[in-house]
Amino acid sequence: MTIRAVVEGVGHYLPERIVPNSEFEKILDTTDEWIRTRSGIEQRHFAAEGQLTSDLAIRAATMALANAGLQADDIDGVIVATSTPDLTFPSVATMVQQGLGMTRGFGFDVQAVCAGFVYALTNANAMVVSGQANRVLVIGAETFSRIMDWTDRGTCVLFGDGAGALILSAQEGNGTTDDRGILSADLNSDGRYRDMLFVDGGVSSTGTSGKLRMQGNALFRQAVEKLASTAEAALDKAGLASGDIDWIVPHQANIRIIQGTAKKMGISMDNVVVTVQNHGNTSAASIPLALSVGVSEGKIKRGDLVLTEAIGGGLAWGAVILRW
Repeated sequence: MTIRAVVEGVGHYLPERIVPNSEFEKILDTTDEWIRTRSGIEQRHFAAEGQLTSDLAIRAATMALANAGLQADDIDGVIVATSTPDLTFPSVATMVQQGLGMTRGFGFDVQAVCAGFVYALTNANAMVVSGQANRVLVIGAETFSRIMDWTDRGTCVLFGDGAGALILSAQEGNGTTDDRGILSADLNSDGRYRDMLFVDGGVSSTGTSGKLRMQGNALFRQAVEKLASTAEAALDKAGLASGDIDWIVPHQANIRIIQGTAKKMGISMDNVVVTVQNHGNTSAASIPLALSVGVSEGKIKRGDLVLTEAIGGGLAWGAVILRW
């Protein structure tokens, strides 16, 4: 008998305010066409004044619980991937616990920027298969609009706010690749590339939250290579090949990166879930958002083999292979 961490429910939440590309034409030297051709983004959502990352996370978590037919106290732990927490501490996860009315279990945050959800998913999987938890709620939630430099057209037009959640539960498998659940994961980081994507503030450096800074062209070159290599590594660990994949659900940063990675792996874009046009780059929220949308649109179905992969500041990158 093999214990697998199986997806039991998914959910997502997007703030009400929709910001089309045309809105940036009023404040920046840019156009809708310039943004679309370079990123694939047409619109994004921004959190309302006073709306916190934990608020978005709670809404996504509530939807995931409903989708799974579970109550808050059925959950043993909450892991939130975020780079934009409400406060320096305590964790967003503990605020989600309170918001859901959880009276038991644990909660903590994971910070690996855009790769955060892959890292959180891998941690949750390890806790489930080791017997530390039976059910774990894994959330990616961000309010990146709070750390934008609105004079930098190369970054502020790319990001949005949102949250996605899924519930992993311990279920018995046969130890084969036909099992439902997480089959393998591959995580990487390399601090030598930190200057490609970072925020120029922090508790022990400036005492401020800072603003996002990015070297877009350099990051693009690293992204395609590293995403394809981590995906292949995760497939190798599972004993699978790219031709076995039903769906890639990538980090939704840039349509050219998504297309470049699929091409490098020899996978058709028909087998890629793409939401970047509607949400922009929501960092750690982008993969669970896309998973939830893919399920709601009837694309991802029970038994499908799904590859998720992401790269973010650090640089940090990784991939997870799971059977839905």
